[in-house]
Amino acid sequence: MPLNPDAVGSKSEPVEVSWTSKDALLYAVGIGAGHEELAFTTENSNEIPQLVFPTFPVVVGWGRGSAMGSIGTFNPALLVHGQQSVTLHRPIPVAGTVTLTSEITGMYDKGKAAVVVSETRALMDGEPLYTNTGSSFMRGEGGWGGDRGPSGPKNVPPERSADHEVTYVTDRDQAFVYRLSGDRNPLHTDPAFAAMGGFDTPILHGLCSYGFTGRALLHAVCGSDPANFRHIEGRFASPVIPGDSLTIRTWSIGDGESLFTTSATPAAGGEERIVIDQGLLRHA
Repeated sequence: MPLNPDAVGSKSEPVEVSWTSKDALLYAVGIGAGHEELAFTTENSNEIPQLVFPTFPVVVGWGRGSAMGSIGTFNPALLVHGQQSVTLHRPIPVAGTVTLTSEITGMYDKGKAAVVVSETRALMDGEPLYTNTGSSFMRGEGGWGGDRGPSGPKNVPPERSADHEVTYVTDRDQAFVYRLSGDRNPLHTDPAFAAMGGFDTPILHGLCSYGFTGRALLHAVCGSDPANFRHIEGRFASPVIPGDSLTIRTWSIGDGESLFTTSATPAAGGEERIVIDQGLLRHA
């Protein structure tokens, strides 16, 4: 059967998931951190307590507790990540256990595609720890005459130079490290599967470039302190090819909010393109 619009409001059963210090370290190196960020990449450096990147919740319990099983059928090779937000109610501990509950909160008919929105809430010791909201863009799954959903400009940066600009270079093999945090989708490693999705080569996980972005925002805007990082949201505008350079630009708009974009430049040179837009960071 195709997508089922009546799935909106469906909730998963609560599921308990845990992570360890090692999981947090593996995620850190998966989003490019290394010797300059020992608080996030080691657990035994002298007088440097381990910290966790604020975007780590996107991989906690990957594939478990999802409500997506209720939405009907679709071709996974034609699915790409649309948007993602993470709201932190308190800093993520180095190790812990949470109870996850997910809900399908929207399903929109874009004509030749569909967008499915889900929200996952995490409780630790009965109190909120974080909330993830993500959308999936599914090519070929629209056309049932449903609501098109929200659209139009959002979080548009001002027409002036950015307040901060950070560039990171992704490794040609970045996806092979990032996938070990949970997302084993062959779109990111298997050329044949990537070709089925219309790509000339495997693309980097959108949430990996999202992690690179959050990492840059943490250091540039939040003083490298996860306690200052409250919320991040953005839209995936274009795929990243492993080996691309990512440039994150940030504009302060006051009241603890900054707007951002992430652009990619090919390793072999070429034109810069926006890969994450509609970016908003809330911070202390």
